[in-house]
Amino acid sequence: MTYLVTDNCIKCKYTDCVEVCPVDCFYEGENMLVIHPDECIDCGVCEPECPAEAIVPDTEPGLEKWYALNAEYAVKWPNITEKKDQLPDAEDYDGKDNKFEQFFSPNPGEGD
Repeated sequence: MTYLVTDNCIKCKYTDCVEVCPVDCFYEGENMLVIHPDECIDCGVCEPECPAEAIVPDTEPGLEKWYALNAEYAVKWPNITEKKDQLPDAEDYDGKDNKFEQFFSPNPGEGD
């Protein structure tokens, strides 16, 4: 099992999760984070830290797309281990539907 970052992270990018991760398996895109599935040790400490509830275990049904996206971008984006401010409009985008189709950016973030 691994944990995955899903749709609700897009345009929010809260980073509370990265500072509790014991193995530094988060990677930063321009407007979301991902978890490297092969680096995640399945400890689950990140899940309750996400204000947007965008982190879920891969055992939930229908997450194939998110597993693939996390795996793909974890090798393309820089590692992030320190908390940063969320995106300016995070509260406005938290909970919006279809964020991937409307707002996903493949561009990398800054990392640490």
